[in-house]
Amino acid sequence: MAKPLSNDLRERIVEAVEGGQSRRAAAGRFAVSSSSAIKWMQRWQASGSVAALPSGGSRSPLDEYSAVLLGLIAAEPDLTLDEVVERLSGQGIAASRTAVWRFFDRQGISFKKKPARQRAGPP
Repeated sequence: MAKPLSNDLRERIVEAVEGGQSRRAAAGRFAVSSSSAIKWMQRWQASGSVAALPSGGSRSPLDEYSAVLLGLIAAEPDLTLDEVVERLSGQGIAASRTAVWRFFDRQGISFKKKPARQRAGPP
């Protein structure tokens, strides 16, 4: 994704439009797309700011159920991801194995493979 254009440029376009130029003319003068100038003016009129909105990051739909998920793992730390998904579906919470893994990864909780049994030592 491209970096947002500077606030200085955005403010110069707002000043040009408020000085009497049309949005499209101001966009042509500063070599930006007319749709950008139009959107910046709409944002300026709505909020008084032309700063770029934050980009990046994401939010998991499971974040609102974090207490439930963390409670499941606290009560039974040996649950697999598939078992966590089953428990969630039993409570009416839709989740996939990948979504559950991503949630726990963000929380810093990992699931290590554990051997089913230990090897027998020499007799």
